[in-house]
Amino acid sequence: MGYVKTGILMAAMTGLFLAVGYIIGGQAGALIALLIAAGMNAFTWWNSDKAVLRMHNARPVDAHTAPELQQIVMDLARNAQLPTPAIYVIDSDQPNAFATGRNPDNAAVAVSTGLMQRLSREEIAAVVAHEMAHIRNYDTLTMTVTATFAGAISMLANFAFFFRGGDRERTNPIAMIAVMFLAPMAAALVQMAVSRSREYEADRVGAEICGHPLWLADALRKIQAYAERIDNPTAERNPASAHLFIINPLHGGARDKLFSTHPNTENRIAALEALAREMGDTGRPAPRRPRRDYGGPWS
Repeated sequence: MGYVKTGILMAAMTGLFLAVGYIIGGQAGALIALLIAAGMNAFTWWNSDKAVLRMHNARPVDAHTAPELQQIVMDLARNAQLPTPAIYVIDSDQPNAFATGRNPDNAAVAVSTGLMQRLSREEIAAVVAHEMAHIRNYDTLTMTVTATFAGAISMLANFAFFFRGGDRERTNPIAMIAVMFLAPMAAALVQMAVSRSREYEADRVGAEICGHPLWLADALRKIQAYAERIDNPTAERNPASAHLFIINPLHGGARDKLFSTHPNTENRIAALEALAREMGDTGRPAPRRPRRDYGGPWS
């Protein structure tokens, strides 16, 4: 089912890509867009995960460089009945995390140093479980493909500002303006539709994987509070990847507005608290000191 949804999404994004190309450059523009889209489809299928990791300067870690994180990921992968994904760390003070990869056998989880330093072990485990849920649901492929296409469509729309055709008299200025505004808007709508519904489901499945919905509720509350006042410069430079993160890394973007890539955090917390009552999870872990070094033990 994950591959089917991704195939439909890639076809839709390719159609939008062709439409933008046609409006900008007619049949020649559509042909160029088709060639670009074909190349992008192949690239995103095989390399989109690596591109996203490079985009955020993620570096791989293992049992020697981050033993506690490695153990958490291995334990949760076992709970989720998944292969252990590759583990990456992002050097960012903003607590956040995302998962990527075209399938569970080629998946990766990336967490920020800020997440490791500011959250408790239980909260980190809940965040990783949320990302495991995305991997198990095959969301990672769809969300990564969306990030790549959304960025490309916005880039193609920007060409409308500079396009100079050989036959300018036949250029429709209204269509050009529509491309400049509607193409990025359409990409944003796709991102919104993909990520908002999937976040609720990943919260639910992630809470079941770690066994404690309240751990994830506490983690979301903390991450949201930190994200509102700590910048993530890399994410700001690459806004098309914002929907990959567990909490929107862009300032002011985590409300239930039309173009929000994430559901309202308080709504997510309320859903998790309701799930906790159903599961009988009424307790929260004792407060722990913030982590100072992601590679060392929690205290």
